[in-house]
Amino acid sequence: MQAIPAMLERRELMCCAPTGSGKTAAFLIPLIHHLKQPCNVGFRALIVAPTRELAWQTHLECVALSEGSGLRAYIMGNTGNSKKSLGKNGKYDILVTTPNRLVYLLREGIASLKSVEWLIVDESDKLFEAGKQGFRDQLAEIYSACCGSKLRRALFSATAASELEEWCQLNLDSLLRIYVGLRNSATDAVEQELLFVGNESGKLTAFRDLVRKGLQPPVLVFTQSKERARELFDELIYDGINVDVIHSERTLTQRDNVIRCFRSGKIWVLICTDLMARGIDFKGVNLVVNYDVPPSVVDYVHRVGRSGRAGHKGRAVTFFTEQDVVNIRSIARVIADAGYEVPKYLLELPRPSKDQKLQLQRRGLKRRSICTLPKDELEKQKRRRRAIQRIQKQKRQQKLAFDKG
Repeated sequence: MQAIPAMLERRELMCCAPTGSGKTAAFLIPLIHHLKQPCNVGFRALIVAPTRELAWQTHLECVALSEGSGLRAYIMGNTGNSKKSLGKNGKYDILVTTPNRLVYLLREGIASLKSVEWLIVDESDKLFEAGKQGFRDQLAEIYSACCGSKLRRALFSATAASELEEWCQLNLDSLLRIYVGLRNSATDAVEQELLFVGNESGKLTAFRDLVRKGLQPPVLVFTQSKERARELFDELIYDGINVDVIHSERTLTQRDNVIRCFRSGKIWVLICTDLMARGIDFKGVNLVVNYDVPPSVVDYVHRVGRSGRAGHKGRAVTFFTEQDVVNIRSIARVIADAGYEVPKYLLELPRPSKDQKLQLQRRGLKRRSICTLPKDELEKQKRRRRAIQRIQKQKRQQKLAFDKG
């Protein structure tokens, strides 16, 4: 909440606070106070989020907090629909969007940011992290389009990346830094544990052991990639667990339906990639399982932060194997700093080199398949998925052609 008085004084700031500590409200409350009432001059506030799911969540909170003010918030969804909506009526006050959708409409000359007075970047470390040059280029294009004389900027995140700090120092006027708690640390509301499982097959055994001991839903399970998320789902669906999976290859309708079912309690265990680790607020997540060790401390903090939100307690278990020694040291340090026990030898492992860190961010570790199906059945499933993906791609291309037409 330290950000609220700073924004009320129109200070440009970088705010780093633990997940679940109320960062969204901390920028929406002063933002709505500054805008006061609707003005038909176009967007006066722009909120940029790294994922569609986080953008939708922020939009819903914005609508709720601005109720009665007359302010109009617009969520940039399908680019075709956005073209039509912005073409008919560009008199919204607040725009919530992801970078790629906005840049597309800026290049098409459909969206204008000339009246923007406040630019908020949520989960800003995601846009600046190593290996994400595309996001940074898009963000630079957005900054250039915000050319109003009243423009103020504020960046919020749960972690403080060095690239982000350097950029803020160079580009923000009279920069105010706000740090809540230890930098790059997980919330102390989450009990954290590292569990050595030996090898890849040991992970499946360890997870089934958690279930056998009594898994209290809701539970989020993070994997390294969408392929591994699918494989784990294929294994657990036959265990009688009320489970589903979400990743970038599922359609928007499917993703929305899965999130809705998880929030309502129809799904107890949700398998996901880091798509879900950024800012999405699920009430009362009791357990986060890092089935695969996250590639960085930043990713670890965001994953673990899906539990222990808004004053609730939570738990996080991270499986690791001998293969993970390259990056487990930094995560062990975060857990130790939070006051939880970790094996001493993990803290004494060598630090990964800069090249190793970049490699982990871009490609991750090469891991053995989770799948225990026979090879011929596995190939059959892969062929079926490829056929479905081809059909889905054709449908998307047809829809895009229709929208452009």
